[in-house]
Amino acid sequence: MRHARRSRSTASAVFLVVLAAAVVIGALVAVFLVVEAQRATHAEAERVTAATAVTLATSPAVAEALATGDTDAATRALEPYALDVIAAADLDFVTIMTPDGVRVTHPDVDRLGERYLGTIPAAPSQLTEVFTGTLGPSVRTIVPVLTAGDELIGWVSAGVTIESISDTLLRRLPLSLAITVGLVALGALGAWIARRITRRIAGDLPPGQLRDAVSSYESLRTLGDALRAQTHEHGNRMHTAVALLELGRSDEAIEILTETSRQSQSLVDQVTARRAGDPAVGALLLGKASQAKERGIDWRIRIEPDTPASPLSAVDSVAVLGNLVDNAMDAVADVAERWVEVVLQPTEDGGIVLEVSDSGPGIPIDLRDRVFEQGFSTKPAGAEGRGVGLALVRAVVVDAGGIVELRSAPTTFRVTLPPKRRRIR
Repeated sequence: MRHARRSRSTASAVFLVVLAAAVVIGALVAVFLVVEAQRATHAEAERVTAATAVTLATSPAVAEALATGDTDAATRALEPYALDVIAAADLDFVTIMTPDGVRVTHPDVDRLGERYLGTIPAAPSQLTEVFTGTLGPSVRTIVPVLTAGDELIGWVSAGVTIESISDTLLRRLPLSLAITVGLVALGALGAWIARRITRRIAGDLPPGQLRDAVSSYESLRTLGDALRAQTHEHGNRMHTAVALLELGRSDEAIEILTETSRQSQSLVDQVTARRAGDPAVGALLLGKASQAKERGIDWRIRIEPDTPASPLSAVDSVAVLGNLVDNAMDAVADVAERWVEVVLQPTEDGGIVLEVSDSGPGIPIDLRDRVFEQGFSTKPAGAEGRGVGLALVRAVVVDAGGIVELRSAPTTFRVTLPPKRRRIR
């Protein structure tokens, strides 16, 4: 025995979807901000090291100290200068060296006189790289020191360790997180507002019941219109017959009543000939026949006697058929030859095919994929767009495991439904 389970309301579903979207967007923004901050920090390290190295390499003091060829004198003159530059530029090291790479300056005095760990270009040129030296992996830029005659007299290298870059990145993370939290908070607020609005419209109905409510409304509307047209037509015929009887023209009155009975009986015979007929659908077809006659439309119907029962409920069946017929009638409103045809027949596997065709101008190719979209309609500019109720038609049919197809010449909406499931007891 299957226990009833209350589904989540449509308002709650909307809230969760919008909130989830906000969280996903927030996460993507957070990732983007972190990656961008990492890239910007690395690029900033390259710019600072390059600018510092170029400035020192073109400094007259550096050129003078290296030009003497006395490394000890150069160290005494340039080491304090290099340490001041390191502090001012927030770097991890500035290494000034001889042409063959012997260190003249270094943050660790024990490393003075050792060879530079890094790439020294074969020809005097600027180079920026990531290299692991005595202080660990670092972004470093090496620049040649040249005399006025372009003679190489030494090198200057400035660098920032990857650890320092990571520390800078960590300092920027709180801003990225704050932006992410702000986006998620705005998304949560939007989700709450969407939930309030949806609840005002749908109450606490779950999505399935909401669709059923819309389907019921559409069924009542189209069935009501059909029955109103049928009542109006019969009323007119009865008034005419009564007037003829009062005038003593009983033969004409009998002829009108006989013709009315014959036309209605013909359609009733087709509807009731089905071994698995649906009274609601039969009433709808009878009413639509009157509605078509009222609007001057040639009403054509063909129902195969062996057409099986629809897997849809009576409400959904009326909603699907009623909307398709209504849209077909709207489509032929402005054409010279106006006809609408409804066909019900079985499929080879025991399902049911419903076709509604019309003599309208057809649907443009670029709109065929959009006519089933919720809310899409071009009826204010012309009937060719259909749109009204078609989204509901597709939702009901697809939910039942069927398909909806749109064909041309003539315009035909073809609904194919699977066989009705038998209940297992």
